Amino acid sequence: MEPTYVNQQHRTTYHFQPPKNWMNDPNGPMYYNGVYHLFYQYNPYGAVWGNIVWAHSVSTDLVNWQPLEPAIYPTAPFDIKGCWSGSATILPNHTPVILYTGIDTQGRQVQNLALPKNLSDPLLRQWVKPAQYNPIIVPNGLNASSFRDPTSAWLGKDGHWRVLVGNKRGKRGMALLYRSRDFVWWVKAKHPLHSSKDTGMWECPDFFPVLKKGQLGLDTSVNGLHVKHVLKVSLDDLKHDYYTVGTYLPYKDRYVPDNSSVDDGTSLRYDYGKFYASKTFFDGAKHRRILWGWMNESDSVNNDVAKGWSGVQAIPRTLWLDKSGKQLVQWPIVEIESLRGKKVDIIDKVLGSGSVVEVLGVTTAQADVEVTFELHSLDQADILDSMSLTQPQLVCSKLGCSNTKQGGGFGPFGLFVLASKDQEERTAVFFRIFKKAGNQHVVLMCSDHSRSSLKEDVDKTAYGGFVDVDLAHGPKPTLSLRTLIDHSVVESFGEGGKTCISSRIYPVKALGENAHLYAFNYAPAPITISKLSAWDMSTAKIN
Repeated sequence: MEPTYVNQQHRTTYHFQPPKNWMNDPNGPMYYNGVYHLFYQYNPYGAVWGNIVWAHSVSTDLVNWQPLEPAIYPTAPFDIKGCWSGSATILPNHTPVILYTGIDTQGRQVQNLALPKNLSDPLLRQWVKPAQYNPIIVPNGLNASSFRDPTSAWLGKDGHWRVLVGNKRGKRGMALLYRSRDFVWWVKAKHPLHSSKDTGMWECPDFFPVLKKGQLGLDTSVNGLHVKHVLKVSLDDLKHDYYTVGTYLPYKDRYVPDNSSVDDGTSLRYDYGKFYASKTFFDGAKHRRILWGWMNESDSVNNDVAKGWSGVQAIPRTLWLDKSGKQLVQWPIVEIESLRGKKVDIIDKVLGSGSVVEVLGVTTAQADVEVTFELHSLDQADILDSMSLTQPQLVCSKLGCSNTKQGGGFGPFGLFVLASKDQEERTAVFFRIFKKAGNQHVVLMCSDHSRSSLKEDVDKTAYGGFVDVDLAHGPKPTLSLRTLIDHSVVESFGEGGKTCISSRIYPVKALGENAHLYAFNYAPAPITISKLSAWDMSTAKIN
């Protein structure tokens, strides 16, 4: 039932969300003729999943968004039971095309094509689904209930387009490959582009090239010796996005992950918190690849229905290959800094062991914070056992934010965000430093929600990920942290975006002007805040 009342209490002010109702996967993001488009899975009738259409908003800066009418909704036998996720591709003749999953009259998942009704409309408000073509791909001999989410297509040197569709056979996750000369008639390849046993259904696959050197993005069809490829899959069983970095072999149409990428559920993640069903696109205007991801709620379905809304999109992130070649780096798009207002700085502040210092002078329920910590001595870092090296979330959950003397590594130190004055409520974003065999340091980044809210019916999981940084490099080791705070959203970026953790928080006391921000050091030795900058964030115009 459509909500008659929308509770604004925990709604965001500069993250993308519709005015009410349910939102999930970002779909078909693209840049076309000076306009950014975001489509998304949306229920027009309520704050729970169902009745899914492709809602549509447009922007010129990726910050402020204008809502349009839904672009794709159930109308035909090939999508009458739902219009699910998909992607956009811009053809060489400069025509954008959407491929999406429809649920047909038999309940099968099939792939369909949609085109703009009027290319002269600068906002591409209306889309048509040619009945003479659709469905363009059907699940012949395949699991028809696990056959969805076509990727952006890429054009090979042989003149054939290629697209991936997520699938599973038993417990083996697969990225099925289809080829076409005309974007209408598609033929399944004999082998999937890639598959992996015991990973379950691969939702929302994404496949794209990245430069080996530099931060510029690439069109999806680019290949060559100067690029690596990234394959991202959203694991339905775990509800997390995982990716590998590797090599695409066009003559075999196979993808081979690098040795540094473990090709299963323990591989790399875009984000170690609330972040799923992500989708990238190439922004040809600024030559960058941009990542969108859905942050679902952490409270109960009953709460969602009561407040009249559910789901937020993470801030769009620019994405590139790290200098190591082993992982991606993500950073909030530069445009978001246009919302920065009043600024406060803390420079060269020593935090003794046990210190907590409040950051005053900004509206901390709606802020952007960047801090660099200088570490004086890491002699007291404990050894981390080999099993824990593959379970960062478990380590964060086990240790929490307590000033553990034994076995807790060097730390914790970081920020308390969305904290009440008495710190009865607080969300801790912090680092701990350990050693592993060979005396090499290991950096763990955590977001601990155990005290995030006095409410009982919310998820208070502790999230965690390791940060690939060499603390032995340079005279004084440093660690940096950036955190975007937006009422019920906390997005954190460790060491320039090497490790990202996104959270949904529902404080009772730490609301609005009653939210506080602190820097803390519970490590056994002093550390220094080399520089902390915090900005008020203005409210964006969103939908």
